[in-house]
Amino acid sequence: MTFNPIATLTGNRATGSVQSAIALASQKTGIDFHYLMGQAQLESGMRADARAGTSSASGLYQFIEQSWLRVMKQHGTEHGLGWAADSISTTSTGRMTVTDPGMRRAILALRNDPQTASLMAAEHASDNKDAIESALGRDATGTDLYMAHFLGLGGARSFLGAMQANPNRSGAAMFPAAARANRNVFYASNGQPRTLSQIYDRFAAKLDAGAAGGAANAAVQLASTRLGDSGATVIPGNGENSTSEAAAWAQATLDQINGGSARVQTASLMRPTPNTARLAYMMLATLGG
Repeated sequence: MTFNPIATLTGNRATGSVQSAIALASQKTGIDFHYLMGQAQLESGMRADARAGTSSASGLYQFIEQSWLRVMKQHGTEHGLGWAADSISTTSTGRMTVTDPGMRRAILALRNDPQTASLMAAEHASDNKDAIESALGRDATGTDLYMAHFLGLGGARSFLGAMQANPNRSGAAMFPAAARANRNVFYASNGQPRTLSQIYDRFAAKLDAGAAGGAANAAVQLASTRLGDSGATVIPGNGENSTSEAAAWAQATLDQINGGSARVQTASLMRPTPNTARLAYMMLATLGG
């Protein structure tokens, strides 16, 4: 059976509105669910009310004010938010403005609504995907999309094009301003500048871990809520065989839901690996959890 995040997440309170919103945005835009989960985990820890302390960034995907107004102006109408899109104007310098202060506050507050934030993040990723694929002549990966989020579309195109030609080129030398603001990204702990390929690979790993972490949280919420009435607890394993561990966890959860023993343990009492958690979550979906 094919994993269907919409069928599993939507209408199941245990998984929470955030995961449901991301799944819906993925379905509506065609942007990969795994990528959107990973980005949300990296940006906000899956918290819809997250706020940055050093910028105007807010919400699940940490949109700053100008970026939010721009994507809302471009895509708001197609998602039933014409009232917001119509209230946003572009100045001669390209700055996005909203004349009415109350309306501006209302539009910016939508960044903290999981469904709206997920839709706008997916639309923004879709726009970047088209531009990147046109520039590079290949399919864009989730990491490519995150580079566009991190460096802006122009910066991402330059980064990806240069990496394709010379993966060992220094990222800090190519993007000195970004390197000054994000030293931990562009430099190793020993002060050695990272190459373009090393920077790219680190983002790829972080996205994958973020998506797995989001899926793990959803799986735990699902299991915990479904077992809550009986006072049962599911403790996933941490063995090397992620598939068998995941299968054991998923089946044990269903057994518990259907009236099994009061406490279920698998191979160990440790937290699951990212792969185990993600596989268990998918299995719960397909097994009917």
